[in-house]
Amino acid sequence: MNMLNATWLETFTTLCEVGHFTRAADRLGMSQPGVSQHLRKLESQIGKPLIVQDGKTFTLTPAGEATFAMGQARRIQERGLRDVIATNDPDTGHISLACSGSFAMALYPALLDRLTQAPAQSITLEAAPQTTVQAGVLDGTFDLGIMDHAQDHPRLHGTELGSEEICLVLPALYEGNVDLDTLDALGFVGHPDGFAYADDLLALNFPDSFRGADRLRLRTRVNQISQITAPVARGLGYTILPRSGVLASPHRAGLRIVALPQRRFHPVWLIHRHRRTNIARIAAVAAIVAAVADGLRLE
Repeated sequence: MNMLNATWLETFTTLCEVGHFTRAADRLGMSQPGVSQHLRKLESQIGKPLIVQDGKTFTLTPAGEATFAMGQARRIQERGLRDVIATNDPDTGHISLACSGSFAMALYPALLDRLTQAPAQSITLEAAPQTTVQAGVLDGTFDLGIMDHAQDHPRLHGTELGSEEICLVLPALYEGNVDLDTLDALGFVGHPDGFAYADDLLALNFPDSFRGADRLRLRTRVNQISQITAPVARGLGYTILPRSGVLASPHRAGLRIVALPQRRFHPVWLIHRHRRTNIARIAAVAAIVAAVADGLRLE
């Protein structure tokens, strides 16, 4: 059976609702013979009778009941589609985002504020590696992604929101000079991105003595972003994190950001598929991401 003719199906659905050929014709702005003709064509397309006539009344056959239900369901689907097209409401619908675990800690409270203001909305935030973020935005898993570098994929659009400092983080009570010997005495708190950050920041500041992150004295290692700063706050070591991970840390009171002579900043990029931010709900959340990124700037 070919796809049902939408016009014939709508005529039949109206006929079933009003229960009378003449009234159906009036509602549709057709002649009564026109209604009958649509009915016969639909029956021919389906291959079964849809009604049993008894004088001026009729009853539905099993095939007619199923076809009437389909007509009603199609109306609901079409009405839903029209509503989506006509109403681009920033406070409804679902939005999904992905970013680093560090940025997620800073972003999530702002997203919770958004959910409080928009009860009909839902938001998914996933902490993920950069490659996963880009792949997820490409395949539609994520509406928005936050990355630390530009990308040139032809299906993606990127906006640089600013930059975020990569910070050397010590216990709040630590006093004294900061050099590789004193850091080594404390011991490094490792995490999935920690060694890459160390190669970046420490090589920049100690070019004559730094021999690579693999030579650092590792005190402990953890892959839960909220726990990376816990041993540092207890005086058990130091670590290197983006500023967002430090400011949003539950152990913030026990931490001290030490500004080295040469500071390192990584860009913050918001990526999405082309024209996705024309959708009001996505644009609204993109603005929240931009505000959080702006809050990471130094005075």
